[in-house]
Amino acid sequence: MKKIFVVLAVTFAFLSNAKAQKIDTLSITLENVKYPYPVKYLPITTEGQDIKMAYMDVAPTKFANGKTAILFHGKNFGGYYWGNVIKALTDIGYRVIVPDQIGFGKSSKPFIHYSFHQMAAWNKKLLDTLGIQKTIVLGHSMGGMLATRFALMYPDKTEKLLLENPIGLEDYKTFVPYITTEQQYQTELKTTAESVRKYYQTSYFTYWKPEYEYLVNVAGGVTFSADYPRWAKVAAMTFTMIYEQPVVYEFQNLKVPTVLFIGKEDKTIVGKGLLTPDQQALHGQYRFLGKQTASKIPGAKIIEFEACGHIPHVEIATEFLVALTGSL
Repeated sequence: MKKIFVVLAVTFAFLSNAKAQKIDTLSITLENVKYPYPVKYLPITTEGQDIKMAYMDVAPTKFANGKTAILFHGKNFGGYYWGNVIKALTDIGYRVIVPDQIGFGKSSKPFIHYSFHQMAAWNKKLLDTLGIQKTIVLGHSMGGMLATRFALMYPDKTEKLLLENPIGLEDYKTFVPYITTEQQYQTELKTTAESVRKYYQTSYFTYWKPEYEYLVNVAGGVTFSADYPRWAKVAAMTFTMIYEQPVVYEFQNLKVPTVLFIGKEDKTIVGKGLLTPDQQALHGQYRFLGKQTASKIPGAKIIEFEACGHIPHVEIATEFLVALTGSL
């Protein structure tokens, strides 16, 4: 009996490992991930380090309208998930700039002090380098916090602010227990492809579909890299950035036209795993947070989506793109 048990245990371990290895090992700068458009790099020097910021610069496919849009990705993503949005915007005449923020995607993963102010300044430098005077800014999730900071710092450069299920609609540090960056790093080190899939299935989407697997392939693929500890460390550092640098108290200071796009089933909380189920139920309720935030921003409009979670441009792509292009 003991021998049979050992054989079964070994077989199960082999099958589990085989399942995990179906996801390709990826480098932490995603060299082997194909982006929807060609990628270029902006050199940056910061804190004594020479780093580079990856970005796509996509020309309009039809008659150019002379306008530009810049897209800011969420914390668990990079420019690779914006393909359908880029196409929709370039089809109606927009030039579209899609950076991978420093610490994310194909960009460098330096150990530095991460701040939304610094990120906003780097994005302004990118736009200045490309000769772009004014832009529409679309930010998803963490990108919404960055887009808000960018619009606050550079209102003259922001033609319109578009926020797609942004995080930071609450001040997480007022109800999520504090943990150090080192503690968060230890948590990040435990990430696996399976834990990524489970998190995306339960936190980001109302109904899981096979076509969402490419998101897992990227976020899960890097966990097999020998350099994954660096990725995990940067992920912990940017977690601390989100926790310590709220924008929620400054929405009333925005001076640019603003539209919020809100999937009403979103229940995202940064640090959700540190809360009890009862505490979780009190926060991250986007069906309420969206309206509350819109009421704080002078002249803001809100477009809400039923039966949609954290990523409308993926989960309900057609409906989102109609709303997005209509708002422009």
